[in-house]
Amino acid sequence: MPTKDNSISVLLSKWVVVFNLKDTMKKLSITFLLFIAFAFTASAQRFVYVDSEYILKHIPEYNSAQKQLDALSEQWQKEVDTRFTEIEKLYKAYQADQVLLTDDMRKRRENEIVNKEKEAKEFQRKIFGFEGELFQQRARLIKPIQEKVAQAIQALAEVQQLDIVFDKSSEIMMLYANPRFDKSNDVLTRMGYKPGTFAK
Repeated sequence: MPTKDNSISVLLSKWVVVFNLKDTMKKLSITFLLFIAFAFTASAQRFVYVDSEYILKHIPEYNSAQKQLDALSEQWQKEVDTRFTEIEKLYKAYQADQVLLTDDMRKRRENEIVNKEKEAKEFQRKIFGFEGELFQQRARLIKPIQEKVAQAIQALAEVQQLDIVFDKSSEIMMLYANPRFDKSNDVLTRMGYKPGTFAK
């Protein structure tokens, strides 16, 4: 027959086992939560963004290329405007002379106006249209600079073991971006430019 002291010691030993089990579970739970938090933090730091517009503003070659493109665009736009102004003058002259013209003369003048308008529209499309002269000049001048930026971003991503780099300037909507994840200055430094010193 167990004594009172003996039953108390058995009861105490059961409580100790239960408390040790609870402590072990608590330690495991805390360890598991810390592991999850660390894993989440580590994965969250693998997503960063850059602002390519901000980066490009620091690059003198980009600024120079943009000025060349603006000058070309303005020059070509003047040529387009001149052609359409000439067509407008021809049309006004035709309207003023219309009552005096024979059917044959009227048709010749109408055809001349229509042909000049077609030529002007074709010229405009050739210059400003998709894959037109301006598009090709932009590709020739800007693409090499964009490739340098892309290479610097890729190198930074490899060194910092980043999974995804978003561009704040692109069409991807960023409703909020914590500035500590902005790696634009790191890209500029890698390219040899001083952040905050814009090209003139």
